[in-house]
Amino acid sequence: QVQLLESGGGSVQAGGSLRLSCTASENIFMFNNMGWYRQAPGKERELVATIALNGLSKYADSVSGRMTISRDGAKKTIYLDIVALKPEDTAVYYCNADVLSRHYWGQGTQVTVSS
Repeated sequence: QVQLLESGGGSVQAGGSLRLSCTASENIFMFNNMGWYRQAPGKERELVATIALNGLSKYADSVSGRMTISRDGAKKTIYLDIVALKPEDTAVYYCNADVLSRHYWGQGTQVTVSS
């Protein structure tokens, strides 16, 4: 069973930065895609950023230019670097991985941005 463990969330002031990490129990190059989603209170879960097996990354328009997804195969970890945080970035951030049409999710890490 694939396990994904997120870390790095916290409470920060607007304009601050964070690095979220997601460590997988398996070799991350077995996944077609890995990525980050977020869910704010009262809202649906939304895509933030993904990185494909070939290294191609994609971002939601709302975070483009402020968030960067990257990976370290040796550490079985993907990262989400966030700068210029805004209160509307407040959400639980979830790591996702997919392979053979199966999706796996982490438990999430809370990011709270105060103005």
